[in-house]
Amino acid sequence: MNAIIITACPSGMATTFLAARRLEQAASRLGWQTRVEMHGELEPFTPVTAEQIAEADLVVVAADHVPVPQRFAGKRLYRAAIDQALPDPRAFLERASREASEYTPPAASEAPLTRLESEGQRKIVAVTACPTGVAHTFMAAEALAEAGRSLGHEIRVETQGSVGAQDQLSEAEIAAADLVILACDIEVDAARFAGKPVYRTSTGNALKKPKPTIQAALEEAEVEQAGGAASSGEAKKSSREKGVYQHLLTGVSFMLPMVVAGGLLIALSFVFGIEAFQEEGTLAAALMQIGGGTAFALMVPVLAGYIAYSIADRPGIAPGMIGGMLASEIGAGFIGGILAGFLAGYVALAVTRHVKLPSSVESLKPILIIPLIASLVTGLTMIYVVGEPVAAILSALTTFLENMGSANAVLLGILLGAMMCFDLGGPVNKAAYTFGVGLLASETYGPMAAIMAAGMVPAIGMGIASFVARHKFSEPEREAGKASFVLGCCFISEGAIPFAAKDPLRVIPVCMVGGAITGALSMLVGAKLMAPHGGVFVLLIPNAINPVLLYLAAIVIGSLVTGLGYAAIKRGRQAVAVEATA
Repeated sequence: MNAIIITACPSGMATTFLAARRLEQAASRLGWQTRVEMHGELEPFTPVTAEQIAEADLVVVAADHVPVPQRFAGKRLYRAAIDQALPDPRAFLERASREASEYTPPAASEAPLTRLESEGQRKIVAVTACPTGVAHTFMAAEALAEAGRSLGHEIRVETQGSVGAQDQLSEAEIAAADLVILACDIEVDAARFAGKPVYRTSTGNALKKPKPTIQAALEEAEVEQAGGAASSGEAKKSSREKGVYQHLLTGVSFMLPMVVAGGLLIALSFVFGIEAFQEEGTLAAALMQIGGGTAFALMVPVLAGYIAYSIADRPGIAPGMIGGMLASEIGAGFIGGILAGFLAGYVALAVTRHVKLPSSVESLKPILIIPLIASLVTGLTMIYVVGEPVAAILSALTTFLENMGSANAVLLGILLGAMMCFDLGGPVNKAAYTFGVGLLASETYGPMAAIMAAGMVPAIGMGIASFVARHKFSEPEREAGKASFVLGCCFISEGAIPFAAKDPLRVIPVCMVGGAITGALSMLVGAKLMAPHGGVFVLLIPNAINPVLLYLAAIVIGSLVTGLGYAAIKRGRQAVAVEATA
């Protein structure tokens, strides 16, 4: 009997390979001629050919779905979960031979799933995710949902935010979907969408251009394979493919909870006195140990580990975290952690793709070979090559920031403030934010204060403008202004996006001016911020921000400059596209 064996598991790792080999050996003992197709990362994906499919008497699929099902129309096919194949592969094959039936692909897969026609109603599922998991994540989800419904499509959106997945897609919804949109700035698990047309984009595109995003997805989506590759087979570079920036943001997104928790716990310890933590056995000392001694100590290892995870999946976590811990111990800080994460990730990926082992030990690669080699290379490189130079650079940077004069502090505040307001959650904004968060590990709190203050200005300013110059704004604009003001107080700059999208040549410059003023004033008064998020609500925690009144004054002044400035230069009553915040 000629048979085709297909294996795939959600992780795409050892189980896929092990099941394939055991089924192949069992088939050989039965006297079958087999072709094997594995969907995983242990070796390059090689699909069975059309000729092999035509010659096959039986197709056995050990997976939760049939990959690219239209290939097997009319063939005798048996499918079961991969875990059913492992205990007794011979019995599994014999059952497959008895119970296989002529296969009819699902209706959604009758035609080759490389492109979708844009006409007609489609069932769409989507996932949105950004590094902080707050504004962009939820606003992009809402924008996609509104745009999808306005285009006549049925759409469901899952958000992967700061509190985990919400409105999670069910297996039935995914199975019924004609199209999957992944509007994500960080790594998300796409294994559950295998066999579906998938379109990747950023949360920014989904938020600012939801209708064009959906239309582009209908035209350009590519079938996702179990191992994460597109149906075009060989890995192709495209604008949607993960890059260095996305790997970095993935690491930052996992690091942020450590930073927030650690910073606030340190601030709480200061409630009992600035030096109260030095007295052993006190609550202040315990809070400092949890926040500064543990949470902050884990910042850099977590950053490095999840950068490596974004690059190489699970095998990258261990070497990444080891490299990050070494960076912390050496004094290389967040810069060393970033380098360690990328080094560990790409070494692990290289071992995964290029190191070939005998089939008898191939399954040990993800749990033994990859962590060992990647950890060894990363660790030795950090200790003997890059660790000390990077530590020296970070030390010099920290010393400069701590000792710079008023003029330099103001200039830095202007730069960081303007960056936070330039693209409202885009790459420039996130670059400034990542810089500030990274410096918290070296106990440099001034830049983070300027960054958060400036990031609040655009949204608060638009709220002020819509109130002061009510006659220049329509009713929907005024409602959007109220929402924008609240979002701004929460350090969510994206509240200003609907206004910037409609009138960018006026909104963005006036926001940058206000943000630059706020950033400069924050640095001038020496404001220090322990937590990287929360906006004015962080003020509820004593000593989280110092000095409080001058810091608030900086925010108020910058917001008034932006709000009154835009109220003065805005012309007419032109409707703002508020669908993203509706």
